[in-house]
Amino acid sequence: MSGNPEFQTLKRAQHRSGVAMAAIAVGGFLLYVLLSSFTPGLMNSSLSGHLTLGLALGLGQFVLMAVIARRYVVHMRTRVDPVARGFRTQLHRPTAEGPGRTAQHPSVPRPRTEEYRTW
Repeated sequence: MSGNPEFQTLKRAQHRSGVAMAAIAVGGFLLYVLLSSFTPGLMNSSLSGHLTLGLALGLGQFVLMAVIARRYVVHMRTRVDPVARGFRTQLHRPTAEGPGRTAQHPSVPRPRTEEYRTW
């Protein structure tokens, strides 16, 4: 299965999206830290009452992480999981050994009957 070109494409797409989302998360945090370190006057500027730009950007980090996590889950459910399910059904295709038997490599665990969701 690992030699299948479609499987390799799936792995590359999954890896690429994970790296991109991690880079956005780390980049956002690094930008916040650098702004806090090198532009304290800007970060201390008041937006409204006691709310400063630094505090607003710090709270924005939570929003950024939530958006990235949600986007990753949606990406996995819509793009990766359907293709992975197709590979799983190919791996566990019924054989001539009788009903209920599946052709499966010894290193591949049997699929569970219940469905697990990511969130």
